[in-house]
Amino acid sequence: MQLSQIIASELNISLKSVQNTIALLDEGATIPFISRYRKEMTGSLDELQVGNIKERYEKLQEIEKRKETILKSMDEQNVLSPELRRKIEETFSLTELEDIYLPFKPKRKTRAVKAREKGLEPLAKIMMKQYERDIEDRAASFVNDKVADTEEALQGARDIIAEWVNEHKVGREIVRSVFDKEALITSKVVKGKEEEGIKYKDYYDWSEPLKRCPSHRFMAMRRGEKEGYLKLSVSPDANTCIHRLDRFFVKGNTSASEQVAEAVSDAYKRLLSSSIETEFTNLFSEKSDTEAIKVFAENLRQLLLASPLGQKRVLALDPGYRTGCKVVCLDAQGNLKENSTIYPHAPQNEYQKSANTITSLVDKHQIEAIAIGNGTASRETEAFAKGLRFKNKVDIYVVSEDGASVYSAGKAAREEFPDHDVTVRGAVSIGRRLMDPLAELVKIDPKSIGVGQYQHDVDQAQLKRSLDTVVESCVNSVGVNLNTASKHLLTYVSGLGPQLAQNIVDFRSENGAFDSREKLKKVPRLGAKAFEQAAGFLRINNADNPLDNTAVHPEAYKVVKQMAKDLGCSINDLIDNKLLRDKINLHSYVSDKFGLPTLNDIVKELDKPGRDPRSEIKTFEFAEGIYSIEDLYEGMVLPGLVTNITNFGAFVDIGVKQDGLVHISQLANKYVSDPNEIVKLQQQVKVKVVEVDRLRKRIQLSMKDL
Repeated sequence: MQLSQIIASELNISLKSVQNTIALLDEGATIPFISRYRKEMTGSLDELQVGNIKERYEKLQEIEKRKETILKSMDEQNVLSPELRRKIEETFSLTELEDIYLPFKPKRKTRAVKAREKGLEPLAKIMMKQYERDIEDRAASFVNDKVADTEEALQGARDIIAEWVNEHKVGREIVRSVFDKEALITSKVVKGKEEEGIKYKDYYDWSEPLKRCPSHRFMAMRRGEKEGYLKLSVSPDANTCIHRLDRFFVKGNTSASEQVAEAVSDAYKRLLSSSIETEFTNLFSEKSDTEAIKVFAENLRQLLLASPLGQKRVLALDPGYRTGCKVVCLDAQGNLKENSTIYPHAPQNEYQKSANTITSLVDKHQIEAIAIGNGTASRETEAFAKGLRFKNKVDIYVVSEDGASVYSAGKAAREEFPDHDVTVRGAVSIGRRLMDPLAELVKIDPKSIGVGQYQHDVDQAQLKRSLDTVVESCVNSVGVNLNTASKHLLTYVSGLGPQLAQNIVDFRSENGAFDSREKLKKVPRLGAKAFEQAAGFLRINNADNPLDNTAVHPEAYKVVKQMAKDLGCSINDLIDNKLLRDKINLHSYVSDKFGLPTLNDIVKELDKPGRDPRSEIKTFEFAEGIYSIEDLYEGMVLPGLVTNITNFGAFVDIGVKQDGLVHISQLANKYVSDPNEIVKLQQQVKVKVVEVDRLRKRIQLSMKDL
């Protein structure tokens, strides 16, 4: 069976769509490009479906490579029969593949290997047939200068049989079946670590069926084990496993059968149980990692696509007490115009001086909005700013600081602001992420943005791949202004990457702004393939060709020109006049390359050229007088902002420096399987305080009946 057939069957997608998608991927096409501009080839598959095909295709290719290694090893050992080769070539399960290979895998000096060296394999074969009624008498004939007595002979034969049982495909499936249905995950506290590991107290004596254990609980226990506070085990009842293995391996009621039963018990306790436990623990870890990464990826997507303020003049404040509040003024393009430091809070309490500084800067730079970081002294700084009087309307926003310090100390910030310290760079980041969250957050390692669930515990390579895919998807769905985008933003444009992004920025600096997409072809090392992949996602405001500011791909410009020609108007007329667009008969323009899906996309783009698909930003206010966890009491109803979404609920910022948790059971007056069904990141919500644990700094909230 071909890989494309397997994928089509598993994902329930037509074979032709899968084959064409794989062909495009093999040519170097990106997921955003394929889903946006090759709908006729894929049957209009979306990014998620294309991504699933890519992921499964890569995993199957890894299995194919593993097959090659195994076939080579077995061939070198002269044990590769035509039947074994067929079994290996026909399987596409890594577990089944490793089971086939296990008996032939080069071994260290096991007990079975030592027994074979003593010449005891013939005895093990006799014993395994289970005909001998007096196996001890038969074993006596194997006593020699290498085998001291009958018991040593029997023990050696049992060791060989135990290895056979461990390596037997059916035997392993029997144990897997019991593990799958009946395994318990058990957690115990490490003796003497009770006080030190208090945050894991819930898991000091915990047991539940593995198949019912939610991924976040498994990951919490796994972290406790990694930190040395917990001991975890995954296993079903041993007697159940041994009994089912006996039913398969033990035949009759001879003394040889008794020896086989003893070997089966030893095989399970010494070999199989630990092997299958490791297998299931790894499988569950992989499943939990995948779920956690999925949660992180969805949160990151929502954060990157958060509402932008747009090109407005912004004053940003990075709050602080003793060290003061860092102030920066940014123009509408995000360039730093001026910076200062004010001390409106204790211990300096320079309120009036600070007020004068801010009002002066707002007037001087014609500031339209103020961005305040949500860290230390945020609420006090927000109250200070709201108490000021300005000549013109100035909106005030509280902005997440997560990752700002990482950015400010990083290479990108040092390159842009070599003459300013980290505090100024951090304030600039706060202001810019109000203007355009996507453009600013792409400069920061996603793991530092603070919207994950156990992100430091999961497979880091898998996490990076997933998050990079999300960033790429978001950047390309919004589109990028070719003349203002930073190299960090351009890096994620389909088909570009770090080097071409830098080349574009350098070319722009040397030659001035791009006036057409066609001019991209003059950028060093940006060839035809990169142009094809990138052009449709890059925008040029006020370009000579208005299509350069749309998601219409240059390869389709001739179609739009023909539409305009047939209507006797210009492309600008077509964009400006809906009545003209309504006259277009799309069926007249269907060709081998452009079908109705692409033609419909073209007309939609003509409807909204250059429009940002993200929603408009809204102002938000925390409850007055609520600044710390000490100000809370049960029953309070407060406004809040959703800051993080996990499988077990949502975290909400209510303005007390410690986010509260709305458990999944408290999100709505109905059963909720996925918190994303109810809330989104940065959503403004009302919550009720259910419980306040000041000692552990935990706040339990509810959204029921609100």
